[in-house]
Amino acid sequence: MRSVFLDPGEMTARLELEVPVETSDGQGGATVAFVSIGSLWARVEPVGEVRGEQAGAEVFTLTHRIWLRFRSDIKAGMRFSKGARVFAIGTWRDPDETGCYLVCLCEEEGR
Repeated sequence: MRSVFLDPGEMTARLELEVPVETSDGQGGATVAFVSIGSLWARVEPVGEVRGEQAGAEVFTLTHRIWLRFRSDIKAGMRFSKGARVFAIGTWRDPDETGCYLVCLCEEEGR
């Protein structure tokens, strides 16, 4: 497999990595809040959009590829945030299996 070269200078977005934390609501359910577990530099690359219709209104989902230095603690359900922007992590992979970088395919929430 070919090695992937990424100029670290392209990682210009400062993102917060957040994990979901459930808190009991006292009635058998739970509320989910997200807590930051660290900041990291990343490259946010827009990929595309998916348009649809929901309840008569047009809705769309923006997708992004987010490149970061390799981490072994990324899991489904986590997200990245940058100010008011939130990127839900869908899938992730090591693009050349060298343990240098991680590419996460994310959907931007709240747009």
